[in-house]
Amino acid sequence: MTTLRLATFNVENLFARWRFNEGVNPAEANSRGWIVDQTHFTELGMDDKAITGAALREVHADVLALQEVENVDTLKHFRDRSLGGPTEYPYVAGVDGNDRRLIDVAVLSRLPITHIRSYQHLIDPASPTDQLFSRDCLEVDVEVGGSGTGATVTLFVNHFKSMNGGRSQTRAKRERQSAAVMEIVRERFGHDSPGDHPFVVLGDLNDYLETNGDGSSGIDELVEWDQVENVVARLPEEEQWTHYWAGGNEYRQLDYLLPSTALAAAASAVTPEIFRNGTPLRAVRYKGPRIMGVGYDKPKASDHCPVIFELEV
Repeated sequence: MTTLRLATFNVENLFARWRFNEGVNPAEANSRGWIVDQTHFTELGMDDKAITGAALREVHADVLALQEVENVDTLKHFRDRSLGGPTEYPYVAGVDGNDRRLIDVAVLSRLPITHIRSYQHLIDPASPTDQLFSRDCLEVDVEVGGSGTGATVTLFVNHFKSMNGGRSQTRAKRERQSAAVMEIVRERFGHDSPGDHPFVVLGDLNDYLETNGDGSSGIDELVEWDQVENVVARLPEEEQWTHYWAGGNEYRQLDYLLPSTALAAAASAVTPEIFRNGTPLRAVRYKGPRIMGVGYDKPKASDHCPVIFELEV
């Protein structure tokens, strides 16, 4: 068997966008379109990006499933600047998705990517004028164990509808997205026992399992599906949080790594890891060391934490 170190991480606005310096008239700053003049523009989020890079270097994953990436070119630039370049992560997968803010899902890999498929075109059955997935469900095949002789692990990378506007008000959309992911897996691996095959559903599902005053979960059908395992549940309950929301002082699991039952069984003794050293200081439940430069709220690696699991393939 080969060990595959897999991680999912919402990197929070990994952009390569520019904003005008204070007092600069945009109409006069640049008369030739896309040319960047650093006397007139400043780049967004450089401190955050440096800390995000430091966090991912410490994660040291073979394959990274990422959310909130502006586009593939931005990801490659970030890889080259912060992660050691294409010699470290030669394989990149990403397709511009549905989000109006231009935040996409993507994959960086040390192992060959042999297949990519986007499902952003799927129509929401509740609204025939809207796409179902808020970003995409990106299907990526990764070759593990050597060219032509190894196994293939299929990733389904997701970033579901956010809870902005209210958990209960947005729950139905996540329920439909969850059902669609399950059907996509069944169509790929069969309707009888898809969990017998090597796949992982992962990403920021933007909901938690607990029912509270904000209503019930919109993702429980997927997370508790008998064809996958929520491996974060192997940790003590108080250690399962991957996101801190200051507005409600809530520590919740919003990020999931759901290997098929076959992959989970092959790694039955493995405990997942959650790296919190890039979280802002306001997340006081975390008492461990932080990356140099992390602030009370900003800069930080992200408002989410990477989740890592070592598969035996």
